[in-house]
Amino acid sequence: SIGLNVSRSRFLPVKNNSDLLLIMSNLYFLTNGTLTMNPRRAFKTTPIVQLSGPYFKTVKEFLARFSQIPNILELDYLAVSGDVNFDRDVSVKGTVIILAQHGDHIDIPRGSILENKIVSGNLRILDH
Repeated sequence: SIGLNVSRSRFLPVKNNSDLLLIMSNLYFLTNGTLTMNPRRAFKTTPIVQLSGPYFKTVKEFLARFSQIPNILELDYLAVSGDVNFDRDVSVKGTVIILAQHGDHIDIPRGSILENKIVSGNLRILDH
């Protein structure tokens, strides 16, 4: 058995689906085998992401919730709980909290920009 030292620049732990969202987002890109923070991010800190509840437990359930991973370059904090789906071209900025209570469902529509918002209840916006 051999141990390897891997520099922090080449290692970003993915312990849950909240971490997976960060890695899959536009916050990072892969260059020569190294994950690098996008230089377009104004802050060099990693945003806090909390995906909770049964809808985000497995990778399959997590992936089913996102038509596309949102743009999070300007995100500070994201909390999502309950039956929530994200369409394509969504941006989340600042502090965003999305809470679908038991029995409620929230669809974040295509092209939405959520900046410093709290979203709760039932929300379905349909294109006509």
